[in-house]
Amino acid sequence: MANIIEITDFSDPRLDLFARLTEGQLRRQQEREQGIFIAESPKVIQRALDGGYRPVALLMERKHIDGDAADILAQCPEVPVYTASREVLESLTGFALTRGVLCAMERRPLPTVEDLLRDARRVAVLEGIVDPTNVGAAFRSAAALNMDAVLVTPTCCDPLYRRAARVSMGTVFQVPWTRIGDDHTQWPHPGLERLRALGFKTAAMALRTDSVSVDDPDLLAEEKLAVVLGTEGDGLTDATIAGCDYTVMIPMSHGVDSLNVAAASAVAFWQLGKRKA
Repeated sequence: MANIIEITDFSDPRLDLFARLTEGQLRRQQEREQGIFIAESPKVIQRALDGGYRPVALLMERKHIDGDAADILAQCPEVPVYTASREVLESLTGFALTRGVLCAMERRPLPTVEDLLRDARRVAVLEGIVDPTNVGAAFRSAAALNMDAVLVTPTCCDPLYRRAARVSMGTVFQVPWTRIGDDHTQWPHPGLERLRALGFKTAAMALRTDSVSVDDPDLLAEEKLAVVLGTEGDGLTDATIAGCDYTVMIPMSHGVDSLNVAAASAVAFWQLGKRKA
């Protein structure tokens, strides 16, 4: 049976996970080596549970206890479930809850790049993308369009941030991923060299006169390919483009000079994720 706790005191320190700690502070929770993240909505929470993430506490509207969250609660009988009306919860958290359910979960150790890519052929690399919406959308496209794994650079938004995970529809818990480097000094070098040592050719997505088209047959023929996409404003750094094996562009029409990185990722993954017959 679920451990239901009615919220009566907003100052209860057990609610800090949901109400008073930033996502950065959650990530650095000292009592748990890997930190905490917040998953939002029943579908996202279920995908996290399916991915082996351990729940710490749940926060939800009363109506979801026997409704949308019933299956989740059946899987987490010992986990405390804090509940109140929507109005009370929005006052507590400071934002509207999507589908009225939050779950604090423990992070897991990230694999090494080498372990992650051992059997991979198509990899997405997200360089310095800071908007969690774009990170979540890129993960969703990676999951749907044949990317075997995702690498995020040290300056990229955390894929487990609440909004990133929600926009991804929980695919951040399905697509294998890790960080390529612990700080900014490790990307693009020696990060690109690590990929090359693992047998990957690298394709920098950039609008330049020396680019090849995204449908270039040589790209599709590569046995192992890492597709590198850059930050929202400036795109990839010059050092990254210079260090990649290919510079690749998506042909445009009607005078459009670029796509949002989320849209560009979908086009690139659809084309470059195709497998040779």
